[in-house]
Amino acid sequence: MRTKDRVKSQDQHILNLAEIVGGSRSILYQKEDLLAYDCDGFTIHKHLPKAVVFPKNTQEVAEIVKYCSENNLPFLARGAGTGLSGGAIPLNGEIIISMVRMKKLISVDLENRRAVVEPGFVNLKLTNSISDKGYYYAPDPSSQYCCTIGGNVAENAGGAHCLKYGVTTNHILGLEVVMPNGEIVEIGKDGIPDAPGYDLLGLITGSEGTLGIVTKITVRVLKNPEGKQTVLAYFDRVEDGSQAVSDIISAGIVPAALEMMDKTAIEGVEAAAFPVGHPKDIEAVLLIEVDGIAAGIGEQIDQILEVCRKRNVREVRAAGSEEERARWWANRKTGFGAMGAISPDYLVQDGVIPRSKLPEVLSRISQISGESGLRIANIFHAGDGNLHPLVLFDARIPGESEKALEAGSQCLKVCADVGGTITGEHGVGIEKREEMRFVFTEEEIAAQTEIREVFNPHNLLNAGKLFPSPSRCAEVKKEMKAQAIS
Repeated sequence: MRTKDRVKSQDQHILNLAEIVGGSRSILYQKEDLLAYDCDGFTIHKHLPKAVVFPKNTQEVAEIVKYCSENNLPFLARGAGTGLSGGAIPLNGEIIISMVRMKKLISVDLENRRAVVEPGFVNLKLTNSISDKGYYYAPDPSSQYCCTIGGNVAENAGGAHCLKYGVTTNHILGLEVVMPNGEIVEIGKDGIPDAPGYDLLGLITGSEGTLGIVTKITVRVLKNPEGKQTVLAYFDRVEDGSQAVSDIISAGIVPAALEMMDKTAIEGVEAAAFPVGHPKDIEAVLLIEVDGIAAGIGEQIDQILEVCRKRNVREVRAAGSEEERARWWANRKTGFGAMGAISPDYLVQDGVIPRSKLPEVLSRISQISGESGLRIANIFHAGDGNLHPLVLFDARIPGESEKALEAGSQCLKVCADVGGTITGEHGVGIEKREEMRFVFTEEEIAAQTEIREVFNPHNLLNAGKLFPSPSRCAEVKKEMKAQAIS
């Protein structure tokens, strides 16, 4: 075969996979090429894949999956690699199926407010493609300038505006999925998601690439709001800022976004690419955005300002132009990466808590920081209680990586203890597998692994993700089956 002449490998599987995707330009298998794929945004753990293949369409994905299934080769899908929980790390030397060449905007139907994209289509490009017609795509993770919609589906990504508009699952109308045996299925056909039967769209969205590989996505698009106003509110005490968040929601106001950064986070974003002049001595800043019918926005802003004043706000600034508003958001959305300006390494966590518990939880995170000796910055979606403690550390110092992981786990335990959970939008991946026990019993975990086995019976697709190590779960399942038989 011509492809075998071009691909210089002694591995028959590499040669056969190269045939499927059309030759050497669509497969990587040399170690020096694979190093770029040994992790995603969770860089503490790294593992080399066996190969990386770049299909151009659904049929090639299906053929790759079928080949891997028939030959007992572990495999997984990868988007832009921006995930923060290790969901795309090839723990088992997987064949990585990279979706980056499947990046088309297939169709736009503004009359029915929907669009169809391939999984490699970048999130922000969708809004940019339809903004001139007065529409946009609502889910806006901080990495939206480079993350892909396929990856967003896998992790059920959120973003700053999820307080009002929801996360990815609230905007998915249909999916084309390659199952772990290579079969191609359509879910939510013709953009009608509420068909009778089980909510398979909801099951696939957020399943972290363990049930199937999404190859086509029908999403809901929204009309641009008539009006929009954005303000910054500065507080001398974190407690006042966090209490203001609860008070705003308790007053019946639902901002489009309600973000918060503490002093350490502010230090980072002001040292990085998009400084906006936050006061250096401030303890907390709220970034608040209201949108909707233009006539009612001023009244909502007045209510928000009144709440902030009651909580001892030092200063409030309103964006004077769209350019200024964009700079404020750029400052916030580069917050994670900005930590690199003040620390060699950082670990991002992703817990969720009831809003009323914000002061208590932030105080406990501060204690964890003091006990561990590691700085922890807080940047988060305060309106819906989705916290992002960033544990700052130096991996060059022996033991600091492990110390950072332990501090992150303690932060998640605090979230679970106050009635929250361990992830709001970044997923579980490998980072939080064991922490699943903070929020689920062994029986509940076993039930979920049973669902995975229906879709992925041989556990070749993205194995080792999402659920804790199998020993205890396996014991529970055996006991449950034994009881059922008896």
